[in-house]
Amino acid sequence: MPRFASIASGSSGNSIYFGSDNTHILIDAGISNKRIEEGLKNLGLKVSDLLGVFITHEHSDHIQGLKTLTKKYQIPIYATKGTLDYIKKKKIIEGYEGLCNIIAADTEFSVADINAKVFKISHDASEPVGFRLSTAGKSVAVATDMGVYDEYIVDNLQGLDAIMLEANHDIRMLEVGPYPYHLKRRILGNKGHLCNENAGKLLARILHDKIKHIFLGHLSKENNYPSLAYETVKVEIDEADVEYRGSDFRIDVAKRDAMSEVVLL
Repeated sequence: MPRFASIASGSSGNSIYFGSDNTHILIDAGISNKRIEEGLKNLGLKVSDLLGVFITHEHSDHIQGLKTLTKKYQIPIYATKGTLDYIKKKKIIEGYEGLCNIIAADTEFSVADINAKVFKISHDASEPVGFRLSTAGKSVAVATDMGVYDEYIVDNLQGLDAIMLEANHDIRMLEVGPYPYHLKRRILGNKGHLCNENAGKLLARILHDKIKHIFLGHLSKENNYPSLAYETVKVEIDEADVEYRGSDFRIDVAKRDAMSEVVLL
């Protein structure tokens, strides 16, 4: 049975698990090796059980655990050329370049019985991507670090059984908060991060009867609250011109420092 869980999600570090009975992967390794080991242990797994680490982009909150993970366990890495070029330049995987597998947006690849569809995201990184992952007739997606979404993103997120979707910040909190002006502009820009309102609007476009679980992830520690993200997203769904209400679905906020519920699909 496919499983989907957040080991950690937030502006300080991200790592998501997806797996079938026989195949186990991570999406991003932006936390310590110890925390990854502990998260997988909660799933009854060891890091050596992983068949791949899929990297969305090169920012530190998505790769800071990759160096130790690679050196200790030699897990294959899947990322775009732009992301891998950065990782190699910074000597994060020095000596283990043979583990790298180049992927590209708008293509598909498989690791054992898990199929991955790669889609572009709008972020200030080199070839950043999201992933739609499928096995045993079930599909999930990891879609974070998006300044904006468009019809292309909506199309890639149709018919999912579960999703990890960014709800990074509350606009008002960010605007009056302590961040310097240039950082506020970056986050609010088209290559920044998705706010709570836009996360709700995007969700309203992809909801359907069979979606089983929604994780709101990549929350900012300084510019959001879990309860605010949750309530804002629900309100946006309720106010959208769709047949659903926010209360019709299981919506959880993924924690930065604790593992989520394990979703069985």
